Amino acid sequence: MCLGIPGEIVEIPPGQTDLARVDVSGVRRAVNIGLLDGQPLGPGDWVLIHVGFALSKIDEAEARAALEFLEGIGQAYEDELAALRDSSIER
Repeated sequence: MCLGIPGEIVEIPPGQTDLARVDVSGVRRAVNIGLLDGQPLGPGDWVLIHVGFALSKIDEAEARAALEFLEGIGQAYEDELAALRDSSIER
């Protein structure tokens, strides 16, 4: 199963307009935000992530609802978080 997971942008490194550091349930990793070119993004914004790419900007209420749902499906969500931890840029 492939999931889109909400993540909160914590940083967009200077000079790297296509990358953001994103927090997903406590796991931080680099995510490509190039598909959202032209949308204003910054720390505190939420994005929906799939395979390392931000697919859309979402609001915090939508992100929280999606996280609640994902936590409720159990193992598939845990597997996705484990994969994110393995590719984490911060430990």
